Amino acid sequence: MKLSFVLTTLLLSFFFNTFSQNTNQEVIIENQQPFLLGEITIGGLSTNSYNTWFKPNYENYESNQIQIDLFKDQLASYKILIFMGTWCGDSKREVPRFLKILESADYPMENLKIVALDHRKESYKKSPQGEEWGLNIRRVPTFIFYKNGREVNRIIETPITTLEDDILKIISEEEYIPNYASSLHFD
Repeated sequence: MKLSFVLTTLLLSFFFNTFSQNTNQEVIIENQQPFLLGEITIGGLSTNSYNTWFKPNYENYESNQIQIDLFKDQLASYKILIFMGTWCGDSKREVPRFLKILESADYPMENLKIVALDHRKESYKKSPQGEEWGLNIRRVPTFIFYKNGREVNRIIETPITTLEDDILKIISEEEYIPNYASSLHFD
């Protein structure tokens, strides 16, 4: 009985250590800019060379608090999944702004997951853990809103009007068609 428990514990420990993903994993390729890959945190975006674009795009963005106040209570019941590239100009601009909006809305950050995708040709826009699999991620950033475990809608690459306006439409369940919606074909 004790041996079975010890073996089970060792196997589970091996499994979680082998397959768990390090957050803020940085890929460094000779003669190229490093980039983050896999699950990342706001802290990871606030370090090293990433902070040169993250901090100014976060701090200089003037969020629309009037609109945020219209959706902040409802937003807390959503889970949000962000796919981005730390190598992508649109991600560098939109993700810091989006995160500032979440902070202004007192969004529970434990309901947020950020995944940085690969820039290398052989695994372009893929993550080490395959979080993008089946989600039709073609452009970054992509902000996916989930409620009760189901995707409600997404903002793809750039907002239609403003991030606040687009979030309000999604949360209010108004008609919202994201950029590049024609490329969304779910099999």
